[in-house]
Amino acid sequence: MKTYTITVNGNVYDVTVEEGAGTAAAPAAAPKAAPAPKAAPAPKAAAPAAGGAAGSVKVTASVPGKVLSLEAKVGDSVTRGQNIIILEAMKMEIPVVAPQDGTVASIDVAVGQAVENGDVLASLN
Repeated sequence: MKTYTITVNGNVYDVTVEEGAGTAAAPAAAPKAAPAPKAAPAPKAAAPAAGGAAGSVKVTASVPGKVLSLEAKVGDSVTRGQNIIILEAMKMEIPVVAPQDGTVASIDVAVGQAVENGDVLASLN
């Protein structure tokens, strides 16, 4: 075993690493920060009226986060790879893009709404 002293952002950690023949042992670090308290999930807002039936192609969230902005609106023509919605997750902006060419049939979220991985955000025709 090897012991290292590491300083990260002014915090000093003593890390012990087990030496082995290619085994991936997790290092033990001290001190451990207390986990951040989880906030209660925000209630889901009702989906805005789409003015018609939802499209056949569902656009889903790839990560949990918060809707930062809507880049397209119902009726817009979009091309594959074009931004439809921007999510904020872990202080990063994550674009949600059109999976194929089409027309936006519905936007099922609102700015500021919390979303989970796999939630339907929009649909295309």
